[in-house]
Amino acid sequence: MFALSRLLPLSLLALTLACQKAAAPAAPAVTPPTTTTFTNPLLTAGPDPWVIRRGDVYYYMHTTGNSLAIRKTAKMSDLGSSVSTVVWTPQLAGVNQRDIWAPELHFFDGKWYIYYSADPMCCDGHRINVLENASADPTTGTWVDKGRLAVPGQDLWAIDGTVLEQNGKRYLLWSGHEVASSQVQRLYIAEMSNPWTLVGPRVELSHPEYSWEQNGSPAVNEGPEVLKHADKTFIIYSASHCSTDDYALGMLTAPATADPLKPASWSKSALPVFVKNPAAHAYGPGHNSFFQSKDGTEDWILYHANPQSGQGCGDNRSPRMQKFSWNADGTPNFGTPVATGTALPKPAGE
Repeated sequence: MFALSRLLPLSLLALTLACQKAAAPAAPAVTPPTTTTFTNPLLTAGPDPWVIRRGDVYYYMHTTGNSLAIRKTAKMSDLGSSVSTVVWTPQLAGVNQRDIWAPELHFFDGKWYIYYSADPMCCDGHRINVLENASADPTTGTWVDKGRLAVPGQDLWAIDGTVLEQNGKRYLLWSGHEVASSQVQRLYIAEMSNPWTLVGPRVELSHPEYSWEQNGSPAVNEGPEVLKHADKTFIIYSASHCSTDDYALGMLTAPATADPLKPASWSKSALPVFVKNPAAHAYGPGHNSFFQSKDGTEDWILYHANPQSGQGCGDNRSPRMQKFSWNADGTPNFGTPVATGTALPKPAGE
């Protein structure tokens, strides 16, 4: 018994070692395949999309109607999986407003600013307002209401504010009414003394004059956005009413060193530069913004469009993005809206 009891553990050890040698090798770790493409739309809904990049982060906003929300993402192709953070709600701030439209996030002089349009339920309709945030991350910190942004003595209906920086100065661009009784939307510009103050006077840069700018009622020029390239400054704007399938993009062009307050500095393209593509499920494409790829080698347009005809100004408008090129004369070539569901290469660097 004594000898057997000593031999038994040795036998078990040998059996264990033999089993270990006979066991199948561990399976190698599986690395998920790298996706190099994305498809539009980026979100199921998102009218008036806006994006700005700071550092390695893209910050995105669109019209929600009753609040201001920011998404942040390292890759624009991942926008759909990003977290949306509500940063401001007017009722919580003691501000009586409704129908909040077209928010834009800008970074000036070390602080963040949001320009948005809202109906203050007085004063004959929408006005442009400004919020300020000193936090490094605009999804954190406190947003301070800097009030209404209007030309002194001309507090008229106004929407879609954006900022042009040229010749060391800043200018507000927006869509507004000539007089309180007029519903036609025109593009205006005025100089800014700081990010929340206009010094006036306002100057009209464009109004609906071509047939492609006058579909629907009222006739509309709105959503001005700044695009700079080489020695030129472009204002890409939306034309015709958003209730029509023929909402489209027009273009104003000026030298990059010209005085933007002089109407003669700007030339207006007689034809639209981006129009509907029914075969691609892109109706009423417009109210765009621009960004560069992560590595800075590509230019991209971000815009909204409806997937079906007759869907108008509602939340069926979804954000889409596509790369664009430049013509030999230095003007942008946006091509045509790409079909939803089409696999497109991600922006370079993603």
